Amino acid sequence: MSTAFLWDRYRQHLCRVEPLGLTLDISRMRFDNELFHRMAAPMARAFDAMAALEEGAVANPDEQRRVGHYWLRAPELAPEAALTDAIVAAQRQVREFAAAVHAGSIAPQRGGRFGHLLVIGIGGSALGPQFVADALGGAGDPLTAHFFDNTDPDGMQRVLAGLHDAFDQTLTLVVSKSGGTKETRNGMLVAARAYEDAGLDFARHAVAVTGSDSELDRMAAKGGWLARFPMWDWVGGRTSELSAVGLLPAALQGIDIDAMLDGARAMDAATRTRFVAANPAALLALMWYHAGGGKGAKDMVVLPYKDRLLLFSRYLQQLVMESLGKERDLDGKVVHQGIAVYGNKGSTDQHAYVQQLRDGVHNFFVTFIQVLKDQDGPPLEVDHDVTPGDYLLGFLLGTREALHQNARESITITVPDVSARSVGALIALYERAVGFYATLVNVNAYHQPGVEAGKKAATSVVALQHAVLAALRAEPRAAHTAAEAAAIAGVADDVEAVHKILEHLAANGRARRTPGDPADAHYTLDNR
Repeated sequence: MSTAFLWDRYRQHLCRVEPLGLTLDISRMRFDNELFHRMAAPMARAFDAMAALEEGAVANPDEQRRVGHYWLRAPELAPEAALTDAIVAAQRQVREFAAAVHAGSIAPQRGGRFGHLLVIGIGGSALGPQFVADALGGAGDPLTAHFFDNTDPDGMQRVLAGLHDAFDQTLTLVVSKSGGTKETRNGMLVAARAYEDAGLDFARHAVAVTGSDSELDRMAAKGGWLARFPMWDWVGGRTSELSAVGLLPAALQGIDIDAMLDGARAMDAATRTRFVAANPAALLALMWYHAGGGKGAKDMVVLPYKDRLLLFSRYLQQLVMESLGKERDLDGKVVHQGIAVYGNKGSTDQHAYVQQLRDGVHNFFVTFIQVLKDQDGPPLEVDHDVTPGDYLLGFLLGTREALHQNARESITITVPDVSARSVGALIALYERAVGFYATLVNVNAYHQPGVEAGKKAATSVVALQHAVLAALRAEPRAAHTAAEAAAIAGVADDVEAVHKILEHLAANGRARRTPGDPADAHYTLDNR
């Protein structure tokens, strides 16, 4: 394509969201001129489905739940006054609690002020808050955020080691809708033991963000925790960043949550138009459909050219892949839908995997995210009339052009800066794009049976471990192979899992193992 043709195509297809200073450029996606006409009826259905969602239709039939994350930034749109009041009250509670912590009227057990924040969550209860904390946090924040986002004991020990000298100044948020999520529960117990070991009362440093009358809610109420904040069943974890899940840690960190909400609200307004060419979320969904043939045949590579947006691709992995990765469509037909998401940051990607993107297997499309503002303060020239930010732009445009020359498709989103308002807008943009795309491919974006299946499988492994331990403790001095232990435990058909359990126990000093091949190794338990 000639440069003149590319310029004309850029002007023709550039989508501008003027109130946010955001643009979406789809000109380097190789769609044909009939795409918009061909997809007019499916897009109309997507707009209808989105309107019904916002009006309160049941969107998760598995649990008979509505999906209302759009109401979080526009409470007046909630279908009942009670919901509006609940959202407004929760946001007021977040602001007032954060202000009291910053002022020192809510203080640590030993006095002074809280200076650190430990957020314990998993999935949507951690990915959004982590992304926002990294994107918008800074050295002058009133509280520095840390995270338990897994049940890895070594990972938790590393975080605690970093807090050691300031543990008595650390506020802990435990985030779990059901209150029974094992990873979060485990993290809470590890944190509580650390407070206890430091001679501190966990309850005087603890806050719960959870569902009403959940196991965690009852525990926090009974234990006299500092505060409890709501999680509603109509807000899914991957769309919960603008609920108390994300607003509370952001407010405590000193981030302008009202600006985040305002950015999301402005993006929601821009993405309600039914004129596809002017709707950035509809355009994103349409480009995803085009790129993957409506079957997710191409991966989504997200390349933000800004260090502060490094975690955005991780955040989008859950939002996109958990929402769209489905075995069956709404009609029960097996479709195996989904879009794989991965990414790094520019220009690090230039030295990591752009070689494959340009010359390797053609199984992807790229989304570049450009940030116009380089930094606060005057720029430093590293060459005559050239700053580091100029080089960053050069790498973005150069990489985009190199991919284009080899027929690799790309989308470019440009935002004015990395601010609370822009971050809120990006979150809202992708939330709605996912909803539109789900309708285009006829899947339910708001349930996750695969996640539940994984949880059940993990629980069954823990139950299997209990059975193995009980069987071996019945003969504490006997040594058994994995096959023998499986037979004693009554699970002779699951020797491999028993072997893995015994290997883990031995590696952590909870069993003894003789040397040798896995089939021949013998295991004994300590007599305890």
